Amino acid sequence: MAEKLQLELITPYKKVLSEQVDMITAFGSLGEFAVLPGHASFLTSLKIGELSYLKDGETFHLALNWGYFEIVDDTVTILVETAERADEIDLERARAALGRAEEALKKLTREDKDLIVYEAALQRALIRMQVATKAARK
Repeated sequence: MAEKLQLELITPYKKVLSEQVDMITAFGSLGEFAVLPGHASFLTSLKIGELSYLKDGETFHLALNWGYFEIVDDTVTILVETAERADEIDLERARAALGRAEEALKKLTREDKDLIVYEAALQRALIRMQVATKAARK
């Protein structure tokens, strides 16, 4: 059993991370989960949510936007639409996005085809704000 996990985090635009880490926590379609070295292989989908990982006693946070999480032989591959490190998130932009999503949702009905788009935008903004405030506390 390896003592570390190899974390590979990839978006359509770039490889965001390639690091040896101690633990990873993410939000899958069935809820939050964590993996440690020696974890059984599995594949799951990821929801809009936070990814955190522990490396040498320090915890790092990222905001993720939908994707997939796979662990095989202590290598974790995460493929997502977007990934933002906590220190890269502009909190004011996230707040503005939250306001726009809330305003749009006030005008929509349950039957409106754009409802799911603005609900996702609201969720993304909330996660980005949550992750950004963790960077501000460090």
